Amino acid sequence: MDHYFTSKPAGERTTIRATLGGEPREIVTARGVFSGERLDPGTRALIENAPDPHGLTVDLGCGWGPLALDAALRNPEAEIIAVDVNEAARELTAENAARLGLRITTADPQAALALIGDRGIDHLISNPPIRVGKEALHTILRTWLPRLSPGGAAYLVVSKNLGADSLQRWIESELGQPCQRLATQKGYRILEVTSATSTAGPVK
Repeated sequence: MDHYFTSKPAGERTTIRATLGGEPREIVTARGVFSGERLDPGTRALIENAPDPHGLTVDLGCGWGPLALDAALRNPEAEIIAVDVNEAARELTAENAARLGLRITTADPQAALALIGDRGIDHLISNPPIRVGKEALHTILRTWLPRLSPGGAAYLVVSKNLGADSLQRWIESELGQPCQRLATQKGYRILEVTSATSTAGPVK
C-alpha cells in the first residue's frame, strides 16, 4: 500500500518485458510502485479494451507508466500527462518514456491540475486505487471525472469483486455522469465515463 501514500518509497529497480503499443517492450520498474514485477491483469484488460487516446490524455495513477506509455505509442500526437503522488513512479514513467522515445509529461496531482487549468480532458485512463477506501477513492474521482471535455471520456478498470458495479452506480448517481460497462475481461470491468454537460471550471 506504500505506493498509494508515500511520495518516494525506496525500491530495488528491475527490468521487465511488457506488451505495450502492440509489441513487447523492455521496461524499468521498481519495488514500491504498483505492480512493479509485471503488467498487472487489470491494466492489461484496460489496454486491450480502451479505444485509442486523443487530445489531452491523462493517465491517473500512472505507476511505472504502462497506460501512459501504451497511449503514447498508439497516438504520438496526443498530449499525455502521467499523474502519480509517488515520485519514484513518476521518475520511472519518465525514464521509460525516454527509453522509448515518447513525449509524456509527468506530474503530481496538484501540478497536473495546474497544467490542465480550465481545459477539458479528452481521454482519461486509470486503474484507480480501490484499496485506499471509498472516501479517498471518491475524492479522487470527484476531482478528475468532472473535468472531462464535452466529447471526452474516461476509462477505468475495476475488479468485479472489488465493487466495480457499485462504483458504476455511484458515478452515475453522485457525479451525474453517464457510466457504462464497456467490457468485462477475466473478472475486471472496463467502465466508460462521459461528461455530464461541459468542461469543469478553473482549478480552485
